[in-house]
Amino acid sequence: AGGGSMALPPRTRARPTNGRGDADGGERKPRSVKFACTMEKSAPHRVLAARGWREVDDDSWDVMWADTAWVHDNVTYNVTTQPQRLRENQRVNHFPNHVELTRKDLLAKNVKRAKRQAEKDGTDPSEFDFIPKTYALPGEGQMLLRDFREKGGTWIMKPIGRAQGTGIFLVNKAKQIEDWLKKRGTEVAENKLSDDYVCQRYVDDPYLVDDRKFDMRIYVLCLSYQPLKVYLYREGFARFANTPYSTAKSDLKNQYIHLTNHAIQKRDVDYDPEVDDLKMPIRDLYAHILSKHGQEAADRCFAGIHSVIINALRSVQQVMINDRHCYELYGYDVMIDENLRPWLIEVNASPSMSSDSQTDADLKAALLDDTFTALDAEEMFEGRTPPRVGGFDLACDDNALTRTAEWGGLPTLLGADNSDRLEALERLRRWCAKGKAGEERAKARGAELVVATGMPPVVHW
Repeated sequence: AGGGSMALPPRTRARPTNGRGDADGGERKPRSVKFACTMEKSAPHRVLAARGWREVDDDSWDVMWADTAWVHDNVTYNVTTQPQRLRENQRVNHFPNHVELTRKDLLAKNVKRAKRQAEKDGTDPSEFDFIPKTYALPGEGQMLLRDFREKGGTWIMKPIGRAQGTGIFLVNKAKQIEDWLKKRGTEVAENKLSDDYVCQRYVDDPYLVDDRKFDMRIYVLCLSYQPLKVYLYREGFARFANTPYSTAKSDLKNQYIHLTNHAIQKRDVDYDPEVDDLKMPIRDLYAHILSKHGQEAADRCFAGIHSVIINALRSVQQVMINDRHCYELYGYDVMIDENLRPWLIEVNASPSMSSDSQTDADLKAALLDDTFTALDAEEMFEGRTPPRVGGFDLACDDNALTRTAEWGGLPTLLGADNSDRLEALERLRRWCAKGKAGEERAKARGAELVVATGMPPVVHW
């Protein structure tokens, strides 16, 4: 889909072609993998096939890439469903109640609850101050009106279950909210289909680049909630509005100023993808902030983004059904304000894998390939957790934040160089070839050298 053709990744799986063999002297072989996909001819389908895995149309699959409707119908959600019984080795790409994180009203509810719990536990509640003040409508409509009459300002209305900017609008008068609540009540009374909404305080002081507003799309792979195991992808991109930012009341309805969704911006008559595709690699955004504000400010901003990502997952950790068959590749949408403070706008359970440029296509092909490698469907990791899988860096393992020597002094590897992705996958291949026993022997030898020489320990990754 889109103007960019999906560049299929080379065979980058962690397959040991030499190195230590099994106890019988033979080489360890990756297990054969079968896959299924509910979206034929999609980018995930093409990448799954390019890995050499075999597609099946029955229930014998090992890895499933499915739409959320399939997961709701086939993976345990509540006692009224009759779920498909998944085998030990089967993995599917959504948690049963992923909406606790990916639906706007439930995300707000869970973050508020996590903040209250932190206050009770005596931990820092400010760790959960990363979403703008939010009200769920129509239920909290009167609370919103009281807040609005006291403090005023500009607020943004969003339907809880839609994507790509559909149904979003800004309000700056109490009457606009009152009219919406009245209309919503009439629709319910007449049994008309209508959306529930959230209303959030609008971040009206966004950080601008070339006078334009943007948000960031960041990719996060969650392999487990109990305990929390998370990988963060190095690459992502900022998505820009096509029109310079303005807070003028006359511009309040101009979506091309206020909404950065690419699906909306492409409709602007002034949009020309040959001139500007309205995207910037996150690595380049970091470099821009670094050049304008210095190392300390840039690192503080990106450290804040890293914390937002992990703490959003922590906020739903206790309510998420941690089905061990499930994994999820999330698309985080994050904004930063003029003070370089990050704000979480939403989390997408099905981030778009279509592309409208070759750069976009290449990024998503590598992202998907690395996602499928991280699942270890071929059973090459021997129960171990590699700190890097292609462009993914381990950010949290067994509920603990992680970092390796590769991080250096950086607070996060979001935006770090990923040009060595294939080299990283080759290191992963060698790590698999060495095996768990070989890794333990190497660590033991390193420890002996430390004792004998007083030198720092050898980094084996």
